[in-house]
Amino acid sequence: MSTNSKLTLKFRCPTELDGLIPAPIPAAQGVPDWLKAMPATAFSSINLHDEDTIKRCPPFVDAMTCGFLLPLVCDLKVEDGEITWDQDLPPGGTPEFPRSPIGFHDPGQVTGTPLFEEGRFFLKFHNLWTVEAPEGYAIYFTHPVNRFDLPFTTLSGLVNSDLYADNWVHFPAYWHDRNFRGVLPKGTPIAQCIPVKRDDWTAQASPFTAEDAKRVGELRTELKRQPNLYRRNFRA
Repeated sequence: MSTNSKLTLKFRCPTELDGLIPAPIPAAQGVPDWLKAMPATAFSSINLHDEDTIKRCPPFVDAMTCGFLLPLVCDLKVEDGEITWDQDLPPGGTPEFPRSPIGFHDPGQVTGTPLFEEGRFFLKFHNLWTVEAPEGYAIYFTHPVNRFDLPFTTLSGLVNSDLYADNWVHFPAYWHDRNFRGVLPKGTPIAQCIPVKRDDWTAQASPFTAEDAKRVGELRTELKRQPNLYRRNFRA
C-alpha cells in the first residue's frame, strides 16, 4: 500500500435508517460557530498588546478537527430535568436497533467515581452507526474535543473496532449543565472518534544532553522570532 493511500473508517447503519439519521462527518466539517466567529488576536491587559487567541493555536484546532464526529439522531427537548423527543423511525429490522435517541445507566454503575450522585441517572446517547476500523487500529471515542459549550460530557473509551465492528457502541455521558433549558439539536456532535494504531510502546526518560539543550534553545529562540513557525513547519 502506498504511504499516501487514505485509510477508511466504515460507518454502517440499518437499511431502514438510511437517509433518516444524520451521518458521521469529518471533524474538520463540524467546527463550532464560536470558533469560526472568535477573533484571531485579542488585547492582553497583562502584556498591553494584541496576542494570538487559541484560534491560532494549531494543537488546539488540530485536536478539534481530528477524526470524525458522530451526531445526535434527533432533537432533544430539555426542561426541568426532563428530556423528551419526537422522532419517527421505522420499526427495527434485522438486526433490531434502539428506538430512542438516549437511554440511561443506573447511578450504581458509576459507584466509586467522582460522577456518582445518589438517585441521579446517567445519560447514554444511542449511536446507530457501527464503526469498522482497518486491521490493527482501535477507535478512541471521546467527548467532542474542546467543546466546553455542550451541556454534557461524553465519557471516553477505546474500542478495538477492527475486531469489534458488528455492533453499536453507545456513549455514556454526564449531563453537567443543570440549568440548561431548550433544545439540543439533531446533528449535535455527541462523540468524536479518532483512529489509534495499536502498537507496543515503552517510555524512556533522561536528562538533556548538551546537543538536546542546544536544539531546544535554538528552537525556542526561533519561535520567539517567528510566532507562526509551528503552523508553517511542524503541522503534518
